[in-house]
Amino acid sequence: MPYALMSSGGKDSTLALDRARRLGFDVRFLANIYEGSSGRERFHGVRRDLIAAQAESLALDCLQVQTGPESFETVFLRLLDDLRRRGCEGIVFGNIHLEDVRGWYEERVRGTGLDHVEPLWGEPAIELVHEVVERGYRAVVVGVDLELPAAGFLGRELDANLLTDIAIADGLDAAGERGEYHTFVYDGPAFAFPLLLRPGRHVEFDGHRCMDLTLVPPS
Repeated sequence: MPYALMSSGGKDSTLALDRARRLGFDVRFLANIYEGSSGRERFHGVRRDLIAAQAESLALDCLQVQTGPESFETVFLRLLDDLRRRGCEGIVFGNIHLEDVRGWYEERVRGTGLDHVEPLWGEPAIELVHEVVERGYRAVVVGVDLELPAAGFLGRELDANLLTDIAIADGLDAAGERGEYHTFVYDGPAFAFPLLLRPGRHVEFDGHRCMDLTLVPPS
């Protein structure tokens, strides 16, 4: 039976997909919620077309729904119903240690009769970030909280140098799960082809700074 990946395009959801497939889960869908007013991913600010391109390279059918006047919960529950109608048996998440976040999703996923899968749950965050790099995934930091130690990471590649800076940063959640930093994964072992990206302007809102990315058409 097929499963879906709930993804914002970042390293945690990508690693969760990698883990889930190695564990034998048949993940066929990528589910994503974006803001209808901006056309960007609900939490990381990545353009919806980048998420769709990522899903294509990962050989996943992309299901994207938008929030607007309706609440996030209403839209999320509708998305779950759509996945269930498509024969989906469960949802894979990339949560690591935030009990309240996991609990919110798990209650609603299980409430609709779907399986709730957390391949990364409870593992040391720094080890998971290292695993992303060691598995060969390539990611760029696309958003940071300006009040937290990752504020200077914007635009940097997730590589050995950044892993060192993450490890020595005082008070930083190594995985950025509390919103310290967000990434977008554009290449790696599960990708059929790399996504070619063009960095754009930086935008600030609510104490965060994001770097806009656009897809470069293949030549």
